[in-house]
Amino acid sequence: MCLKHISIIIVNWNVREFLLKCLETIFKYTKNISYEVIVVDNASNDGSIEHMRRQFQPQIQSGKLLIIENRHNLGFAKANNQGLKEAKGEYILFMNPDMELLDNTPLKMKQYMETNKDAAACTTRLLYGDKSIQPNVKKNPTICDQLLILLKLHHFFRTKCLKIYLQKDFDYTTENQVEQIMGAFIFMRAETIRLLGGWNEEYPIWWEDVDLCFNLNKKGQKIFFTPISEVLHFEGKSFEQKSSLPKQKRFIKGMLTFFLKYKPKWQYLVLLALSPLSLFLAYLTQIFKIKPRTQSKI
Repeated sequence: MCLKHISIIIVNWNVREFLLKCLETIFKYTKNISYEVIVVDNASNDGSIEHMRRQFQPQIQSGKLLIIENRHNLGFAKANNQGLKEAKGEYILFMNPDMELLDNTPLKMKQYMETNKDAAACTTRLLYGDKSIQPNVKKNPTICDQLLILLKLHHFFRTKCLKIYLQKDFDYTTENQVEQIMGAFIFMRAETIRLLGGWNEEYPIWWEDVDLCFNLNKKGQKIFFTPISEVLHFEGKSFEQKSSLPKQKRFIKGMLTFFLKYKPKWQYLVLLALSPLSLFLAYLTQIFKIKPRTQSKI
């Protein structure tokens, strides 16, 4: 039996100040609903654990905040699954630590899901620190758009397949059924994510949200975007601590894993053959200290 309405699961790695602010806004705005927050810390060395225990001792003692402390960085998917095993909520909110609530978003998302019984998962409007819209909706990937991204050509060309994949014309003021939502903020029914077996741990970091949404689509489950609330997202603060080459290696590994599982083998082989060139381009980016843009800012 579920003991809480919502379990909020946050995976943290060395973003202490953002995490503390995130928790502060959760405890400030989340009202009129039973909830718990589960922070899974992936072996941070910035004092995240100590500061949480000191600042949020009342919430820890009351059972509103549970901290899972990993001795090694287990990655995003595995850490989320750790939190999921402990979760007692009817609904699960997976959110990044570099986010801040601006209102009672968890309650609004729960009310939305209760009204929309056919929704298996949903997300809401994400905002950058300057309050501009952060795109967080995409189509499922194809060989065309991923080739452009792999070879860094998406920085220079706006082809039709890329525009479709990145949903450049998406209306973030209107509710819509979508194919893929960013893993930074996903609100789901607990029974849905458990029926999927949790997050796919074949992906150490990146592409696990693509896999999650793709499998929901395959099973006929519906994913929605709703502008019912807004959440600040400072985006990629954990990843900023990694240089271009290691990040590109992880991105490519996730891409190849996905295409090998779900796409024709020739597409996987094409991406595999071009991967060394992609790594070389990432190496040049690192050498010349060029700051790459995230796909949401293209």
